[in-house]
Amino acid sequence: MHIRVLGSAAGGGFPQWNCNCPNCHGVRTGSIKATPRTQSSIAVSSNAVDWVLFNTSPDLLAQLAAFPALQPARDIRDTAIKAIVFMDSQIDHTTGLLMLREGCPHEIYCSDMVFEDLSTGFPLFEMLKHWNGGINRHPIPLDGNSFNIPGIENLSFTAIPVTGKAPPYSPHRNDAHIGDNIGIKVTDDISGKAMFYAPGLGEITDQTRQLMSEADCLLIDGTFWEEDEMQVVGLGEKKAADMGHLPQSGEGGMLDVLRPMNKPRKILIHINNTNPILNEESEQRQRVLDEGVEVSYDGMEVEL
Repeated sequence: MHIRVLGSAAGGGFPQWNCNCPNCHGVRTGSIKATPRTQSSIAVSSNAVDWVLFNTSPDLLAQLAAFPALQPARDIRDTAIKAIVFMDSQIDHTTGLLMLREGCPHEIYCSDMVFEDLSTGFPLFEMLKHWNGGINRHPIPLDGNSFNIPGIENLSFTAIPVTGKAPPYSPHRNDAHIGDNIGIKVTDDISGKAMFYAPGLGEITDQTRQLMSEADCLLIDGTFWEEDEMQVVGLGEKKAADMGHLPQSGEGGMLDVLRPMNKPRKILIHINNTNPILNEESEQRQRVLDEGVEVSYDGMEVEL
């Protein structure tokens, strides 16, 4: 299985265009050792020819340009993207679909809640109907049963609902529904190797822990370092939990969760611009590395 991190940052990217927190100011001025990142998305393939795209960030065109495998140029119009899976309906995970309008119709896999949000509160799917019908939507089972994607050989997919938040525009923003956010295990049917991907994860349930335990590679929510991070840097009162994310530090935090998991790869993704682990010389970054956990970056590649 081939995994490409197209983008590794949370919403707004890094540096965020209007932010002057220590990280954003530091990376612009070169006063800290840090690498800019685009908003999170990954691509997965079994043969490095046919790919599934997970989420479509607003930075998608730049991400496609940086990864020539997704534009194989076999014909006058071409793409290696066979399907798109949406993990949620957040703006930073879906807006890039508009940039793919010339390639409609697209094969879209998403939960019922995501389909509802992207047909009503943020009606991307409705808008795209004007381009060759827009999308062909395929529901994702959330009962633990695996599914396959036509055109993607030797990979099976198992999705589960995870605790998180619906987007601010969602009709049920403050009324959580099953399927607002999902985690997904991708298994190589030949090697048996598996990846678990969950860029938004507010709580570790028994079901989530089970799928994590079955995977060889974890690409997991790395949004915030601490619960009150936004308050600490002076950017608001919302806590990590209010935004549907489990921070890395603190009792029961992501590092505590990952510590007993003996995995070849444990990787943090969807990293907010305020997170001190972006500073490669920070104490927090070293603590993550000491735990055997990696910090993803744009262009990172993993083979299982």
